[in-house]
Amino acid sequence: MTDPGLSAIMSERRHLINLAYRLLGSLAEAEDAVQETYARWYAMSRQQQDAVEHPGAWLTTVASRVCLDLLGSARARRERYVGEWIPEPLPEPTEWVGAAIDPADRVTLDESVNMAFLVVLESMTPAERVAFILHDVFRYPFAEISEITGRTPAACRQLASSARHRVRASQAPVAPTARQAGIVRDFKRAWEAKDIDALIGLLDPDATAIGDGGGVATAEPRPIEGGERIARYLVDLAGRAPSNLAFLARTVNGQPGLVAQYDGVTVAVYAFEVADDRITHIWATPNPEKLRPWTEPLGNG
Repeated sequence: MTDPGLSAIMSERRHLINLAYRLLGSLAEAEDAVQETYARWYAMSRQQQDAVEHPGAWLTTVASRVCLDLLGSARARRERYVGEWIPEPLPEPTEWVGAAIDPADRVTLDESVNMAFLVVLESMTPAERVAFILHDVFRYPFAEISEITGRTPAACRQLASSARHRVRASQAPVAPTARQAGIVRDFKRAWEAKDIDALIGLLDPDATAIGDGGGVATAEPRPIEGGERIARYLVDLAGRAPSNLAFLARTVNGQPGLVAQYDGVTVAVYAFEVADDRITHIWATPNPEKLRPWTEPLGNG
């Protein structure tokens, strides 16, 4: 006979994964944080569990604290990271593959997980990020956030406000999704054709391209600045690419992106920011450790 209490506890997993991914920018770390949260629940006696009035709220509090601790140590980990670190890219839910990924674990994609937004979150202090995500994205009251962060509700309100200002200051006017998709498709065609002039025309003169190879895959160790420099780099890259490397139009973190596949296996994912009909940012992830949700063939596109 199934324990109804167990079902209720496990039904929180989707919410916890969604929360932890936004807090950490890494699906792998989010899964670890949620696993640790459940480990702490099951480490309690049945009597202690029964004494928890709202298990869902308890799990959210613990998961948020685990993430807060991880964010606190993230700076040291990132300093040891080889090359640039960018958040882990996620496919559209319908494109998730692999038997190891449970549908309930899929991260709900909305504007709070697009790559530009996640990159801004990386610039925040751990407390700012937790207060902002819990309040502005998940609508938790500051009284509850106070218990998670160990700060007063007023301090949490200020943290969220500071984070909100960072987000607003960084946000460019967002083009409609269909327009973004068209520009990314044009970019894909120009890249495949090694058309440097077309690429320069699609890239903002002050565009930035960042690659995350994690020391495992080939990527430029530093960001490439300037549309013309990026275009020349991409054409050079295309000239050295194997003939059976294919670029597919795919949704990356809820927005139009590209996936590079070699012999049907995803080897890199590209996320874009588009403003005023020009590409302003490209985030490339060839790091295989960040491509787990993408590593099976996604079909033709």
